[in-house]
Amino acid sequence: MSNLTQVDQITSLHKNNELQLLCFRLEKDKDLYAVNVFKIREVVKYQGALTIISHENSSLIEGLITIRELTIPLIDMKKWFYYDGKNKDKDLRPYRIQRQADEDDIIMICEFSRWTIGVRIYEADRILNKKWTEMEQSAGIGGSGGNSKLVSRTRYFDGRLVQVVDIEKMLVDVFPWIEEEKQAELKEVKQVKTNKSILLADDSPSVLKTMQIILDKLGVTHHDFINGQRLLEYLFAPSTEIENIGMIITDLEMPEASGFEVIKQVKNNPVTAHIPIVVNSSMSGSSNESMARSLHADDFISKSNPIEIERAIKQFIIHD
Repeated sequence: MSNLTQVDQITSLHKNNELQLLCFRLEKDKDLYAVNVFKIREVVKYQGALTIISHENSSLIEGLITIRELTIPLIDMKKWFYYDGKNKDKDLRPYRIQRQADEDDIIMICEFSRWTIGVRIYEADRILNKKWTEMEQSAGIGGSGGNSKLVSRTRYFDGRLVQVVDIEKMLVDVFPWIEEEKQAELKEVKQVKTNKSILLADDSPSVLKTMQIILDKLGVTHHDFINGQRLLEYLFAPSTEIENIGMIITDLEMPEASGFEVIKQVKNNPVTAHIPIVVNSSMSGSSNESMARSLHADDFISKSNPIEIERAIKQFIIHD
């Protein structure tokens, strides 16, 4: 099951408020999970070498694998499901995906947030076509808030539950220094002076929390929403004072209404078309940026980068 990301086709799906999910399992005949195919380069069978880089029993990184001359870290998703950020020394070895010695590993090669990683799963199932309106917000594994491992859920062909994994959260848990870099960048940004507010939409609790910290540090008033539909409902409510809104920052993939849908509705309405829209996305590939800009998004930044967010606010709200 290779070359899942037929870029033009999938970008068109997003433009029409649709998506494709790769369904998979972490155990035989157990729960169905999914990841947006736009974040998956391919799914491969692998029986090659594994270079161990950590001997800690609590390590989320299995080691390094090489596929077509590309060396990438390998993460066992089932182990991550049992990872607890409050107990980082927990032995995760018992939770590793189990298969026979002569069986190949099944690995999703994922590309997002400018990273390429291998993610071990038990088996890939099939691709599910859905409208974003068919996606529901998920309470998630591990409780509410930033500790959740799931962002949304939908139904399989036969009505069974399919739960969408917060793969950005997995990246932060596996590589905590990514957040440490952001904390260092956060110290470099300075408060901006504006009486305009920002509308923020992202379905990942961990990303939403990071963005709230950044905007608070910048001293900007913001209203936060867990998906595009909630943002649109607020924006077009009779009580909303449009003239007080200085910018919209939106993710692309969100249940109920995607970021593409947010851009379309805002820019196609003469009352709101003037509001700058900045896309804050982990989706790799220039086609996403091109599609967003074709719908008249004003800027496209890498996921939750404090310096880029400060620059965008100064460019579109402060104008200095």
